[in-house]
Amino acid sequence: MGNENKLRQSGCPLAFGLDMFGDRWSLLIIREMLLNGKKTYGEFLEIDEGIATNVLSDRLRHLEAEGIITKTRNPENQRSFTYALTEKGRDLAPVLIEIILWSGKHDRRPHALRATLDKIKADRKGFEKKIRSG
Repeated sequence: MGNENKLRQSGCPLAFGLDMFGDRWSLLIIREMLLNGKKTYGEFLEIDEGIATNVLSDRLRHLEAEGIITKTRNPENQRSFTYALTEKGRDLAPVLIEIILWSGKHDRRPHALRATLDKIKADRKGFEKKIRSG
């Protein structure tokens, strides 16, 4: 039995969450969808962190299999797909907000998301509502 099955069998909610969305790349894909409205493979490849194509494909498949995103044919280009967050995926908005706030407090380097951090601090509920609605 692999570690993944052991984590799920432990009954630990944190282990479950980490198994669903807890790796760096999955969270960054979710960030891009929630905060920047990205929805295509090509758009995800352009993120500042520089995700590799094989990693991106793997993470998108995983997020889809876990019901966090959906994949549909791109109406503008039938050879490609678009991705959207499901309700389950949008429910991660407060998790991302907490990570952003925590990082803003503890990381003293300049922040790429400074404007986002300021918006959250000014109106957290309004910001969360906006990103949940897409």
